[in-house]
Amino acid sequence: MIIASTQDFREAARRRLPPFLFHYIDGGAYAEQTLRRNQEDLAGIALRQRVLAGIGEVDLSTRLLDQTLALPVVLAPVGLTGMYARRGEVQAARAAAAKGIPFTLSTMSVCPIAEVQQASAQPIWFQLYVLKDRGFMRDALDRAWAAGVRTLVFTVDLPVPGARYRDAHSGLSGPRAAARRLLQTITHPGWAFDVGLRGRPHDLGNISTYLGRAIGLNNYIGWLGDNFDPSIGWKDLGWIRETWKGSVVLKGILDPADARDAVRFGADAIVVSNHGGRQLDGVLSAARALPTIAEVVKGQVAILVDSGVRSGLDVVRMLALGADAVMLGRAYAYALAAGGQRGVETLLDLIAKEMRVAMTLTGAGTIAAITPDSLA
Repeated sequence: MIIASTQDFREAARRRLPPFLFHYIDGGAYAEQTLRRNQEDLAGIALRQRVLAGIGEVDLSTRLLDQTLALPVVLAPVGLTGMYARRGEVQAARAAAAKGIPFTLSTMSVCPIAEVQQASAQPIWFQLYVLKDRGFMRDALDRAWAAGVRTLVFTVDLPVPGARYRDAHSGLSGPRAAARRLLQTITHPGWAFDVGLRGRPHDLGNISTYLGRAIGLNNYIGWLGDNFDPSIGWKDLGWIRETWKGSVVLKGILDPADARDAVRFGADAIVVSNHGGRQLDGVLSAARALPTIAEVVKGQVAILVDSGVRSGLDVVRMLALGADAVMLGRAYAYALAAGGQRGVETLLDLIAKEMRVAMTLTGAGTIAAITPDSLA
């Protein structure tokens, strides 16, 4: 199919992927109200068009956590990315490096830290959960640092997995899941050959490395349920802030009080996020939560945001609402599934093009010039 816009990648991914994989990345929690609100609320924010502003050439570069980014975008941590394209985390990391932005490797990746970092021309970021197995956490931190990772993203909004009903319907989980996945694989021969056959091994690389045995897709849901820790509190993160020498980003902040606590904790950055609507359904969209959080902590900590961002216009909207940069999750996963590294690079090119148009027509020649005044 013809890829003309960032939105086209979703349909391309739907056609290529077995349903259990497409719906895993496409779905949300419960009735998926927050999933829909993330996009609808963001799309409803009107930009303030200004003409004859004499902008000239637009500069998309920005500084974030002592790094210069070619555009204010970071590829977010997405679990099982290596199932969307052959060694998908490696391809996504290469695309990010080619476009001058960071890539964040998920704890739940197929490719382990060392493999991805060795393939990337720049340091990657690494995402970690607070888990019951503190030994795994320490091992992951040590391996990340040894590989050259200097930015750690802690996801704090997943003490328990959300209820994702689509996964049971699609075959990722639920009755006869393995047999259903096999049938879907057979009916998607392109994916089956490229990823299913040539992309092996299909295990959770970081966890398998730690345990010394393969933890595959059949163990995925059970491992999550057994190891996420609903008892975690700010005190449980203290040893990490004291021992990790690099930058710490806390992902999953949705309330101003938690944002203030993140500043007191000593976070270098926060990510305003509702986990893409995949955790607690019915909460605020990221676009609605962001301005209040920015009002209380802007300038004290770098502010990133995700959830609902699908285009360059969405990036500009989020920056105008108070973010310093934006994380892309679903949007890049669709592109990766549709076209691998080249697909992700094309997505980022489209986002940059849309940003330049939006910035020119709102009178903002630089990222710093995108402010609440850019909104109608």
